Amino acid sequence: MKNFNAVLRLLFTFIVLPLFTFAQPASKKSEIDKKVETLLKKMTLEEKVGQMNQYNGFWEITGPAPKEGNAKLKYEHLKQGLVGSVLNVKGVENVRKIQEIVVNESRLGIPLLFGFDVIHGHKTLFPIPLAESASWDLQAIEKSARVAAIEASAVGINWTFAPMVDISRDARWGRVMEGAGEDPYLGSKIAVARVKGFQGDDLSANNTIAATVKHMAGYGFAEAGKDYNTVDVGTSTLYNVIFPPFKAAVDNDVKTVMNSFNVLNGIPATANKFLQRDILKSKWNFGGFIVSDWGSGFEMIDHGFSENLAHVAEQSANAGSDMDMESYAYVTHLKSLVESGKVSMAVIDDAVRRILKVKFELGLFDDPYRYCNPENEKNLIYHPDHIAATLDMAKKSIVLLKNEKQLLPLSKNQKKIAVIGALADDKNSPLGNWRVGSDDFSAVSVIEGLKKYTNEFTYAKGADLVLGPVSFIDEVKINNSDTSGFKNAIDAARNSEVVIMVLGEHGFQSGEGRSRANLDLPGVQQQLLEEVYKVNKNIVLVLMNGRPLILNWADKHIPAILETWQLGTQSGNAIAEVLFGDYNPSGKLPMTFPRHLGQLPIYYNYFSTGRPGPKPEVFWSHYTDEVNQPLYPFGYGLSYTEFNYSNLKVDASNSSQIKVSVSVKNNGKYVGEEVAQLYIRDKISSTVRPVKELKGFQKFSLNLGQTKELQFVLTDTELGFYDGEGKFIVENGEFEVMVGTNSEDLLKTTFTKK
Repeated sequence: MKNFNAVLRLLFTFIVLPLFTFAQPASKKSEIDKKVETLLKKMTLEEKVGQMNQYNGFWEITGPAPKEGNAKLKYEHLKQGLVGSVLNVKGVENVRKIQEIVVNESRLGIPLLFGFDVIHGHKTLFPIPLAESASWDLQAIEKSARVAAIEASAVGINWTFAPMVDISRDARWGRVMEGAGEDPYLGSKIAVARVKGFQGDDLSANNTIAATVKHMAGYGFAEAGKDYNTVDVGTSTLYNVIFPPFKAAVDNDVKTVMNSFNVLNGIPATANKFLQRDILKSKWNFGGFIVSDWGSGFEMIDHGFSENLAHVAEQSANAGSDMDMESYAYVTHLKSLVESGKVSMAVIDDAVRRILKVKFELGLFDDPYRYCNPENEKNLIYHPDHIAATLDMAKKSIVLLKNEKQLLPLSKNQKKIAVIGALADDKNSPLGNWRVGSDDFSAVSVIEGLKKYTNEFTYAKGADLVLGPVSFIDEVKINNSDTSGFKNAIDAARNSEVVIMVLGEHGFQSGEGRSRANLDLPGVQQQLLEEVYKVNKNIVLVLMNGRPLILNWADKHIPAILETWQLGTQSGNAIAEVLFGDYNPSGKLPMTFPRHLGQLPIYYNYFSTGRPGPKPEVFWSHYTDEVNQPLYPFGYGLSYTEFNYSNLKVDASNSSQIKVSVSVKNNGKYVGEEVAQLYIRDKISSTVRPVKELKGFQKFSLNLGQTKELQFVLTDTELGFYDGEGKFIVENGEFEVMVGTNSEDLLKTTFTKK
């Protein structure tokens, strides 16, 4: 049997794989393809393997070369052409010095890719990605990525490990802050916007960078919301929920894809042939290359899938993972694996072709130092246009959750304001997580933002949120007991007309490795909120957090609640503009906010069970101690004005273009922006479909009293779905169409597709 399996493997790698994956008619090869083939013929096996190897930055680059240990080995590999890319090296001087080593000292002088986690800005930080997604503003999101690319490229970076496009339904997972939320339609649109922003119209320009969609696939469905945990999903969920943002990015020419840490159907993603060869490279015709996540190769040993590092290299390469990030598997073992026949040269050549092609497309062979312009580094970081863009993005990301008796906006003549909460005076936490290229303590605090409007306030911290310094790699120590500052905060509230309480999570409480088992306000903040409420009920709660929180008490008692997430560099200015009415909030939630932890995972586009309710008896799908409904649904967000929806119509006379129209009127007292959302339900289908699915949205502004008629078009793309084998199906029959201000408050009608 072993010999038979070996024969099958050889047939696959030497005959089947070359025919279906690598063959390309010579007449259709581009000039870049021809250059790649010419270079490939000159390369030794060792040099090819080197292109598949990525190292982290490993020595003080402007100092002397390393003399011993692992750093010396990496240095020698640079000179030998055994490194294809490096990560976490930034700054024109540093990038140029490493690039010069490779270009001038290696035999072929193949330039390096310089990768970095440019997640929501580089120096000028935009809101965390989940917050940006709350804007539902695709142009602003694309601009955010464009600015990030301009600044990153100015310091020598030409490749970002973003955007993260994982769909997730569980707010316990820390990395929800890095994605676009729970919906595949919205997530796909945002994925495309971010890829376009990073890569621009011309990848060879020196202010664009190659984008990476990650993590392929299922990472956002980690069991129990625990990072790096296993994933077990059905194929319907895989094709209809998890895959769409990746597919949309691939269709829009994203240059790289990162695989994930998790197991999917018993196979670690880094060695998952189905994901990498069958779906990405074959079915989707992905032309870029796949990079592993940090150390995800050698982690397969802990998964119990790989015997040793050589086995890791064999499994990963044959499955289609083109570049190894910090596992040392390829550079150590691929050459001998090829020589022994366990990995074919066709596999190696395919990976190297893909990597070299991206380098040619970036223009690195024309000018390896095109990203090493000291003037750009000097002039483009914190450029005024970038500051203005991040302020605009931050304002659009804020979601108004509650506003009883129109407490907001505050009058600009408001006197006697108390500002309470450690986060109000924090210049670091609002930057959020995943900002490894930024400057600490560079955010505008809420206190600083308020001072541009008024000095008529008293600040009292109330209590520390965290104990001691916090960092990207350490656990955050939360203050769970010290209430010694409560008295000052209570006194300030008692003597004020209105209280602004700034509470939430520290910026490093969400992100990679930051899963939480509880989603309440951390530490003593809930206690502080309730004590202040006893003396002054006129409270505006400003939330800073990287994920949905459980806010039942606040929703019941606090008259005004603003979800401001972690807004980046211009955080305090954006919040102040919203508080005092210079900007009317227009954000909508990209994730459902639960009432109770036991509801997780919770999401709007669920399947109806065979026993929906409510019913008078107990035998229906529900909790006995909590309602099924969330606290705030997907797509929810209020405005200082009021929007009225009416006159929903459907024209289904052309079955290939179903036309939907609806009227929206501003009935309130303020000019405002609204996000009209269109949902459908396929009422009877060969495969059970969700109770509703987002299939269109429009963001627009309305003056007082103005009415706008919106037009939507539903095609087979929106009306179809994937079956469990990945086949796209469009079926005739009755559909429900729903349009409104969020996923629950909707006008409804039906049409029949013939």
